[in-house]
Amino acid sequence: MPRTMSKTKLPQVLTRLIPVLVLVAWAGACTPDAPSHGAGDWPAYGRDAGGAKFSPLDQISPENVGTLEIAWQWETGEVPIPGPVAPIRGQQVRPGNFETTPVAFNDTLYFTTPYNRVIALDGSTGETIWDFDPRTVEWGQPPNGTGFVHRGVAVWSGPAGRRVFLNTRWRLIALDGATGEPVESFGHRGEVDLTENLLWHTNRLHYTQTSPPVVFEDLLIIGNGVWDGFVYPRDPPGNIQAFDVHTGELVWSFNLIPQPGEPGNETWEDGSWDYTGHTNAWAPMVVDEARGLLFAGIGTPSNDYYGGHRKGDNLYAEALVALDARSGALAWHYQTVHHGLWDFDLPGAPVLLTIARDGAPIDAVAVAGKTGFVYTFDRETGEPVWPIEERPVPASDVPGEVAAATQPFPT
Repeated sequence: MPRTMSKTKLPQVLTRLIPVLVLVAWAGACTPDAPSHGAGDWPAYGRDAGGAKFSPLDQISPENVGTLEIAWQWETGEVPIPGPVAPIRGQQVRPGNFETTPVAFNDTLYFTTPYNRVIALDGSTGETIWDFDPRTVEWGQPPNGTGFVHRGVAVWSGPAGRRVFLNTRWRLIALDGATGEPVESFGHRGEVDLTENLLWHTNRLHYTQTSPPVVFEDLLIIGNGVWDGFVYPRDPPGNIQAFDVHTGELVWSFNLIPQPGEPGNETWEDGSWDYTGHTNAWAPMVVDEARGLLFAGIGTPSNDYYGGHRKGDNLYAEALVALDARSGALAWHYQTVHHGLWDFDLPGAPVLLTIARDGAPIDAVAVAGKTGFVYTFDRETGEPVWPIEERPVPASDVPGEVAAATQPFPT
């Protein structure tokens, strides 16, 4: 559906950032209309819960984008810190890439640094309004193999004011949007332990976060990150969890490694569901707000490159999973790689789009895999928009390994 282009002027908020945002937004212009926001706002990682990444602003065009100048710039000041700044592990810590996407509300920017600090800036001047440091570095390097990296915060606004949510390592922290102070009524003095309700006790140092939560109604929906190289009994399992934005109480949790009595448990042979970890939603997730459906691309079980200890297809690893966003109930799933042995998971946010097939519109969800394929489905039913074939693939010659006999190939 065509969009009405606004004549709203671009706040000074970030000539520095706009070329990236505008180019991404134009690419997503075929997606359904997003909920109403201020035209200059960017209220979520993907601008809306569906990750449309569309901006209605039109002040910048292909004709004038080359004339942009830097209005201001801000630097994290973060550098490697020699040990033993991390007393728990006694090691040097280092920042990774600066991968954050700022969230913009009324000319205020909220974002994270690689060391997981949360920053609020005046969008017109670049001046720091507040700076919250969760002191995450004190626990040593996160278990991701790349150094500290974080993609941003989630923001919720309501009668109680604006709350900024940071998910860092095993902690979910609620901050007052105006002051940056922890919200004392949320969880325990402003934070929740994300490992409390997992399938089994988890070593917190093996658990981390990189992508921001998704805000849907009064829920915060969160996945988690791990370092796929670990092979420990009962590595951190990849539950998707939803928390109440007001209280921090757990509302639902979905087991990405199905337990006895749950669909898919039979795909973990020899009781491997009881000790295999990972299978986590580490990439950004999206929500079809009209349907109340959450879409998440899932990672590989431990270990990435060997599965002799976890024979079977291993649902819901390397699958696109659709959940009822309010209850966490499974709506449908499609596994893109059976019994993953190559780290061929789904590294990006699913994309919601409306496409035409045989002249009829289809509300679809598409996700790209490390296989090099794009998988496209009807959002409601999970049926592939175009056929996906199961084709024979070579067997493994690794002792103890039983590779899947077939794999899905989009046509």
